[in-house]
Amino acid sequence: MIRGGLNGQRRNGEGRVRRSQTRAINGIDQNVTLNRALWTLAEGMLRLKTR
Repeated sequence: MIRGGLNGQRRNGEGRVRRSQTRAINGIDQNVTLNRALWTLAEGMLRLKTR
């Protein structure tokens, strides 16, 4: 994820499929934001598993 290059698809406002590709993370602030979001996601998944 940090290096970019992941391919995906999404729909625009008209319902057409658009292809997209992720960009690499270059700045430290982007890296910290991504790590924080991943940590929050992992904690949420742990809470779901322990129920």
